[in-house]
This record gives sequence, C-alpha cells and structure tokens, in this order.
Amino acid sequence: MFSSATPYKNQHYSELKKDCINDKKLFEDPEFPPTNSSVYFKKPPPGFVEWKRPGEISNDPHLFVEGISSHDLNQGVVGNCWFVAACSCLATKPNLWKRVIPDHKEQEWDPKHPERYAGIFHFQFWVFGEWLDVVVDDLLPTINGELIYCHSKDNNEFWSALLEKAYAKLSGCYESLEGGNTGDAVVDFSGAVSEAISLETKDYYKDPKLQEQLFEDLLKVYDRGGIISCSIKAQPHEYEARMANGLVKGHAYSVTAVKKVRLGHGLLAYFKNETIPLIRMRNPWGKTEWKGAWSDTSEEWSKVGDTERGTLGIVVEDDGEFWMSFSDWCKFFTDVDVCRLINTSVISVHKTWHEVVHFGSWTKNAEPLLNRCGGCANHKLTFLQNPQFLFDVTKEADEVLISLQQKDMKIHRKYGQGENLTMGFGVFRVELNRKYRMHDILTQQSVETSTYINARTVFMRCTLPQGRYIIIPSTFKPYTLGEFMIRVFTDVDSGCRELNEDKPKVKCWSSFLGYPQAVSHVYVHGAEDLQNQDSNGGADPYVMIYCEGRSVRSTIRKDTLTPEFTTSAIFYRKKPRKPITVQVWNSNAVKDEFMGQVVLSGSPKDTSDPQRLQLRKRGRQMADEMPGTISLRVVTATQLTAI
Repeated sequence: MFSSATPYKNQHYSELKKDCINDKKLFEDPEFPPTNSSVYFKKPPPGFVEWKRPGEISNDPHLFVEGISSHDLNQGVVGNCWFVAACSCLATKPNLWKRVIPDHKEQEWDPKHPERYAGIFHFQFWVFGEWLDVVVDDLLPTINGELIYCHSKDNNEFWSALLEKAYAKLSGCYESLEGGNTGDAVVDFSGAVSEAISLETKDYYKDPKLQEQLFEDLLKVYDRGGIISCSIKAQPHEYEARMANGLVKGHAYSVTAVKKVRLGHGLLAYFKNETIPLIRMRNPWGKTEWKGAWSDTSEEWSKVGDTERGTLGIVVEDDGEFWMSFSDWCKFFTDVDVCRLINTSVISVHKTWHEVVHFGSWTKNAEPLLNRCGGCANHKLTFLQNPQFLFDVTKEADEVLISLQQKDMKIHRKYGQGENLTMGFGVFRVELNRKYRMHDILTQQSVETSTYINARTVFMRCTLPQGRYIIIPSTFKPYTLGEFMIRVFTDVDSGCRELNEDKPKVKCWSSFLGYPQAVSHVYVHGAEDLQNQDSNGGADPYVMIYCEGRSVRSTIRKDTLTPEFTTSAIFYRKKPRKPITVQVWNSNAVKDEFMGQVVLSGSPKDTSDPQRLQLRKRGRQMADEMPGTISLRVVTATQLTAI
C-alpha cells in the first residue's frame, strides 16, 4: 500500500521547489490557476473571491499548530462536510496522515530560514489503485480576508486548507467537492476497503443481536486502525437541517471512538465489570452536538467513575464532539461507511489477508459476442458477456472480501457529467476444473449477489465453502461503458485471474491429436447409505470423475456414511462416445479404498433431473450387496461455447 507515488500531471515537487528557490520566486501552479474556473463551474461563492497566501492571512502561518488533531477542522461555505469528516478521521491516524502529508516537517514554515519557503506543497492520495503525488501552490480562496472553504480553528494553521486544495485539484475545482461520500475520501487517504452499511435496511435498532454483532465488528475495525463515519438520510430540502435532538440531517460525522465503557465507581466497578457500548463522533462544524443520553452534560455520566471519565477525555464544551449510546446511534443514524485497512503484511499479530487486484472495463465491440458490457443478471442474453474473474477457495471454508470500485467521476462534473455508474457483481460456484468463460448460467450455482448501486465502491463479505468460483462485475444496464478495479481478499492465495478465453485454442497439432467436439458438464449431486466402513464405524468418502485421461476430485467428507456431494466438472471431449466414470473412494492414511463406481458409456442424454445410479463393489456380481447410491447429472452440448 505504501509504494512510491506517481507525480500527478508530471509535476515533481522537489524539482519545482528547487527551481523556485533558485529563482527567488513563489510557486504559482499552472495546472490549477488562481482563477474562478478553479473555484466553481456553475454556483459562485457568496462574495468576491480573492486568492491569498497564508502569509497574507496570518502573521505567523504554520502547517500544524500544536500538532494535528480532529478538532482542528471546520467546514466552509461549500457543502463538503463529507470531506471535512474524512479529514477529522485522518487526523487521528498518524500512520495515515504522514503518508497523505509527506515530508511534513520539511514542508513546515521555518522562520529562521524564510529564503527556503517557495509557496509550494504536495500531498499524496490513493487513486484507483496507485498513489499520486499532487503539487499545489499556497494561494487560497478568501472572501473579506477569510478562508471560505475547509479551515482550521486556529487561523494560522493551514494543513487542512492546503490538503483540500490538492483534493479539489484532483476533482477539477472546489465546487466539484459539493456533495460526496466520506468513505470515498477515506479510501483516497489510505487505500482502505470501504463498506457501506444501511442501519435502516436491517432494523439494527430493533434487533439486539444484530446490534451487538455490529458493535463488535466496529470495535474491531476501530481498534485496528480503521476509519468509520456516519450520516442521517435526508430529502433534498432537509440537507443540513438541525433536528430537535441536536443531530443534523444529510450531514457527515466522523466516528472518533468506539468503546465499552465501564459503569460504577471505585473498586466495585472492576469487580462488577458492567459495561455499556458507547460511540463518539464529531460534527465537522466544530459545534452543534447531540442533546440526548450520554451527551456532554447528561446525568448518565454520573454512572461512570472519575478514572474512567478521565480516560475517555470527557470535555463539557460545544466543540462538535459528543458520545451516544450505541442503541441510540443505531436508532437515529441511517448510513455508515466502514473503511477497513486490510492487513496484507507477511509478519503480523493480526489476521493477514491475501490480496489480488485486477483492472478491467465494460467495453462495446463491433462484434456483439465480444461486448463486455452486458448489464446485470436480469439481462439473460447479455449478462455472461461481462468480464469474468475466477478464484479458488482452497480451505474447507473461507471468508472472502470483494471490493468493486469504479473511477472517481467528480472531475467531469463541470462538464455536466460525473455521476457514478450503477454497478454490482454476482458470485457463481462453478466446476472444480473450469478454466474457460461461462456461457450458460443454467448449469452454474449463484451463491452471492451484491447490491447494485450508483456508488463508487460496492463491497461484500461472504463465507464460501471449498470450491471454484467466478465473479461477474457488471453495470445495471447493458451497453454502459466504464472502468473498474476489483480487489479480492482471502485467507490464502486464491489464484484469482481473469478468464479471457471462451474455449480451447486450435493448435498446430490439433489435427493429429483431435479437437474437442462437445462439452460435458458432470454434476454429482449426492450419495447415501454407504455400507463400507473404516475401523471407527464411519467413512471418509470422496468422489473422482474421469474423462479422456483427465480427472477431478471432490473434497473429502469426514467420518460419515451419508455424505453430501455437490461436485461438478466440465470436460471438453474429443471423443464424445468415450465413457465418463464416477468413482467413490474412502480416504485412508495408508491406502485409499475403492467403494464403487458408475460408468456412463457413450453420450449421455441431456437431463434436467439427476439420475439415481447404484454403486457396486468392484469385481462382484450384479446380485451382490450394493454399497450405496449416487445421484448424477450429466449434460452434453454440441457447441463448445454452450457451457
């Protein structure tokens, strides 16, 4: 995540600063000039804008005043509370802000050496999979001598205003920051994985178990350096409207603490060990706080001892920061953005994830079958034309995180565009040996489908059993063009890769060795009543499927006489009349034991229902005891692109 950054617009900070010092002039950025076009494209600010350098605003300018803090920031006249909330979160994470604000000591004003100041700064953002180094000058938009956008509560501290200018440069202008998502900004600050949670959809407030599970999850995210923000859904006419309880609708809050607070006083509190889940957040305005239970002056704090209160840093002041009970938080807030810093470090005391990143696009081709913009699964004729990514779950079961992100579109807002595409993805369980693209959705098992939403990121967590899977990302409607990045996190290497080929290639020796004439899909549905047993009275059976010298093996079902198999395989057959064999084996430490088989000679008939076939001991007569039965579905096709 912390690789070297690419200079944005090919502007190299150190070279530009050196040139300015040598020429004894202050830097003025030609890529983001101090003109109205850098401020707005449609809605001008309320007054005459004058660009001023920090030295013209304050007699003693600094990047930081007494360090960096979430209390530094206040929102300006533009509706970018989402960005200010993200900055508040950033300020609490030294390992992150030192990356976003590189060389912060070198960039600081030095009163002893004013000749080293060149009016140039640089900041780094994680944009669509890479870190960009963005250079800006220190000319800031003011009205009547005061900063009109994001600014610090100390009028001589400028890190937030300069950081915002760099972000506005990436977005085209300041007005492009009007309305946005806190989670998106946090991702740009960190490379984190963002998950949007709707507290309304699942009624967290009414379900104590769901509430407890969510609190534990957020506690883990917070303790491991993640960033959380929240908001209250609002109609257009309700944006930033104050509610009677002190909360503000349509307004982004940064979560600054998630804690289990100990109740009681003195030693009794430790022996009793009674806690209550609380959450603390900050209003980017730097004022206007929650008035209910656990607010600054509420009587609930009398239940907490002085030591615990001191540890929590309770401040009775309208500074925009306040506590709430987690149940009240679930009741009044509607949307949460959870940004996880996924740990991919080889050496770590916490869980380590294996990450695979792929970049792709939804494209349109003159040849319809080559289109890669087929829309969602509602569009059955075109859905499988979308890009397809295959991965394996090699453990018995594994938690999988999937993040689909599209390019940020804010820079296009000044041209009347810039809206996010509505997108999502489906996850399908496929044959264990599949290596070509899917062309028939009927033979596959859909296991998970994300929401389809016009958000920059769509995220999903799911636990999948051992097997092979395909992710199909798509826009909601067909023929919608766009670029995307997909990130897949698993416990161990999943071998995630894009499927580009539709069928086996014709090679120079194909005429001698033969070329596939048909595709067979074998689906082993289950087995029961196995009479072979090991010494413990059970069995560890597995299924083997053979076809034309190739084989597929299922996972082993431990200690059971009634195994459930859901194994499937796909074979590109050169000789369709050659048999397909399905065998059941019992796994043993010394030598595996054969339990029976089914041989399907010739081309089986297509069938939508499983055939129940009986397994017999090898070398015995037809009348001998049957060791079990197995259900088997075999589908053949004459077209190689049919499955």
